[in-house]
Amino acid sequence: MSASGGRFLNDTARRLVVVAAAATAAALAVPAAAQSPERLKDGIALKVGDRRLELRVCRDDLVRVVDAPAGPFFARQSLVTVADACQPTAFEVKPGAGGVDVTTKRLTARVALPGGAVTFLDRQGRTLLAEKPNGRTLVPAEVMGEKTFHLRAEFQPQAGEALYGLGAHQNGWMNYAGRDVDLYQHNIVDVVPFLASSRGYGLLWDNTSHTKFGDTREPVHVPSPNLFDADGRPGGLTGTYRQGSCESGNVVATRVDAQIAFGAPEDRPAVTAIHNAPQVTVPQLHPQLAQGDACVTWHGAIGLDAAGAYDLMTFANNGVRLWLDDQLVVDTWRQGWLPWWDSFRLVSKGSERHKIRLEWRRDEGEGTLRLKWKAPPRPDATSLWSEVGDGIDYWFVYGPDLDDVVGGYRRLTGRAPLVPRFALGLWQSRERYRTAQETLDALAEFRKRGIPLDTMVMDWQYWKPDQWGSHQFDPERFPDPAGWIREIHERWNARLMISVWPKFYATTENFKALQARGFLYPETLKRPTTDWLNNVHSFYDAFNPEARKLFWDQMNEALFSKGVDAWWMDATEPELVGEGTPGALKATMHPTALGSGARMANAYVVPSSQAVYEGQRAADPKKRVFILTRSAFAGSQRYAAASWSGDVSSDWDSLRKQIPAGLNMSLSGIPWWTTDVGGFAVPRKWSRRDPRPEDVEEWRELATRWFQYSTFAPLLRVHGQFPYREMWFFGADAGHRAYATQLAFDRLRYRMLPYTYSLAAAVTHRDAALMRPLVMDFRDDAEALGVGDQFLLGPSLLVSPVTKRGATTRSVYLPRREKDDAGGAAAGWFDFWTGVHRAGGERFDAAAPYESLPVFVKGGSILPMGPERQHTGESPDGPLTLWVYTGADARFELYEDDGASYGYEKGEHATVPLAWDEAKGVLTIGARQGTFPGLVAKRELRVVFVSPARAVPHSAAPPVARTVAYDGAAVSVARP
Repeated sequence: MSASGGRFLNDTARRLVVVAAAATAAALAVPAAAQSPERLKDGIALKVGDRRLELRVCRDDLVRVVDAPAGPFFARQSLVTVADACQPTAFEVKPGAGGVDVTTKRLTARVALPGGAVTFLDRQGRTLLAEKPNGRTLVPAEVMGEKTFHLRAEFQPQAGEALYGLGAHQNGWMNYAGRDVDLYQHNIVDVVPFLASSRGYGLLWDNTSHTKFGDTREPVHVPSPNLFDADGRPGGLTGTYRQGSCESGNVVATRVDAQIAFGAPEDRPAVTAIHNAPQVTVPQLHPQLAQGDACVTWHGAIGLDAAGAYDLMTFANNGVRLWLDDQLVVDTWRQGWLPWWDSFRLVSKGSERHKIRLEWRRDEGEGTLRLKWKAPPRPDATSLWSEVGDGIDYWFVYGPDLDDVVGGYRRLTGRAPLVPRFALGLWQSRERYRTAQETLDALAEFRKRGIPLDTMVMDWQYWKPDQWGSHQFDPERFPDPAGWIREIHERWNARLMISVWPKFYATTENFKALQARGFLYPETLKRPTTDWLNNVHSFYDAFNPEARKLFWDQMNEALFSKGVDAWWMDATEPELVGEGTPGALKATMHPTALGSGARMANAYVVPSSQAVYEGQRAADPKKRVFILTRSAFAGSQRYAAASWSGDVSSDWDSLRKQIPAGLNMSLSGIPWWTTDVGGFAVPRKWSRRDPRPEDVEEWRELATRWFQYSTFAPLLRVHGQFPYREMWFFGADAGHRAYATQLAFDRLRYRMLPYTYSLAAAVTHRDAALMRPLVMDFRDDAEALGVGDQFLLGPSLLVSPVTKRGATTRSVYLPRREKDDAGGAAAGWFDFWTGVHRAGGERFDAAAPYESLPVFVKGGSILPMGPERQHTGESPDGPLTLWVYTGADARFELYEDDGASYGYEKGEHATVPLAWDEAKGVLTIGARQGTFPGLVAKRELRVVFVSPARAVPHSAAPPVARTVAYDGAAVSVARP
């Protein structure tokens, strides 16, 4: 949006501003050393040193802070925010404590004078967010030939504050206060530069370059003097090198390693090509180790020199385990081509030495391992730093409810369109279906077995081997694409999503058309790069509007015109891996139509999604767009882009990390998120053709636990490498409990459709969040602030996934209910499966057998459930069951529309208000409001009451208290 914001002011608002200005003009005296504030139509401006500081009032709860040298930065067009985000808003400017206050009806932004530090306060004068004095810095720099600034804003930490958001990261953390997060797009990382605070505010950092949160220092190799060998001597760890497994492999060498660092170089060739920097070399494994399985175990100790927090980090692929003082603190596996970080924090009281054991096992490809740390002292401020920018630009978003914080983010960056109804069903994918017939055979098996399913997904390489980017089907394997898709639609009542990449081989006509118009990144064309198939390729410049149009036109001609329903936009980072990814990302994208690759590094997914969203809406204005992207950024949700967590590994540690990753994505304002059920990349013990029986059982258990969790995620999508993920491969014909459990949860997902589709509508119409961290609903419960392994689906269902092998119980926390909640403590929680009531504010071990996971329903809930279905379009007139969980008043709005078109944008939808009055013991089914083509005018509603005195187990056919023939008129149902 324009920095001036003046065009958003109407005459009434201008009069209010003028009156406010006149009333306070005499009081605007400031210290002689500071410049008097300049009154703007929507805020103030001050000269602070040699820079200009502006505070812009966007709404009562949205204020923009801009700090830059005077010039064009203040009128820039943001890629993140939307033009109609702001509205005319009255505000006051008056003296504050040591500065100037800009006050709206809901908050105050105080500028300290003469330094210019900004503090945000609520109407009671409580500090919400405070910049550190002199905490905004712009350091002149030259990046990729462009004169620019390194930017930093530092904020004073607040006691007890928890911080969330920043996208989805594979670190396993829920609360980022006191933590460090490197914000650059990656295969398994989604970057959204939005913070949400337990104190009831959000901060949108409007910068598209590589950004760091927290301690911005780079980790370093643990110095050799801090490593002690098995005999206690300083200088390194004792490494034992085995050929084969860790348990029985032959020892080929033993040595003391001063530094744990081997494998891929720390800087990538692409970075070297741009910066002419020397490539850092890293030693390979011991020369006596041959190719194939290997294991290295290092023993010894690690010495800490001072008191404080030490973040000990591994960067590795394959299997890595780390013990400190005989406690296992890291246990993970990662595919050979995608190493990544894991960390553990060790807090020292002073000079200490701790026993350490590091084990690395290679079972796939080349090996990479680093052992690094960040040693104290840590900075005492919360920091945001970006590599490239012409000024600091951030938005303060006030709640205080976190729903309102997320709503403020969406007002700034754009609302999320309503997903098509089929998106809420099961998505079946694999890497990959090789022919059209394979997908049809799979669909036939789904329908034959009665397994509910809506969408088949076609992963990559449906093209000929040398035609990546052509969007053309290999005619030998896909002889009639239009007929194939038509059969998916008409015979099997299913939909097709297809993989499309922004990457083009030089052998394709699409490459030639894009290159002829200058729409491919020129740096990669100057220094041609090849991929693993040895084909020269480049990515298209999505920041160029004409390139976006051509990109869509190519997709439309080859794919959409044949009936494709949804888009899997893979590699929207673009695709890069390795420890040097930030540099490689910049190099691959350089230069873009909007600036250097470094300047735009994180934002590629936004314009690339825009190309598809705007292109499809123009080609077919009635058909809802659905896009799945491998990255996200602030604003990507406005282009109907959901995201998934990338090519995560199939192991228990990765499953555990998906839960806080998704919850932080939700608090970043991105509503639609998912993960590959079972994990994408599979360790060889599970993927080999002759696995051991015990490995088969572990694989089935992992995939089943992942499926249970994903049943309650925004999207349910099964995908990954071999073994095949179709449900019957989990022992269907042998009656295995893995198959039976997955099928039961799939059917539950479809019965929940009235609930989940109403939640989807609330995302669009009310900026709601589906997947809800406990802090969103229980911000005053201190224990809830750090819970990252439980979540709410909508307002009612509390889900506790199981992430440990062989577990039959798990610790569950039932949050304490608000004091003003009608019904108080009596409302409590109900076990979803048994109907048994429990009080809130307690932690206990809940039953978690293989066939289930703990799910609780908030007392004072109305849960609408539908009939059994084979796809989301089946039985539109089927009966609904209204489960009423008593103990407190409850409200729910049941939503319906045609599920496929954009008619809802024109008001074509219907809602039914549902209300439970605890004191009267009456459920009111309100009068239907609105209509749409295809509305079911009359429907059978079945009412079930659950109370502490009457536990009703969940089932598809529960005992019904009363059946209502609902025709749109209000009706009341009394509790028996």
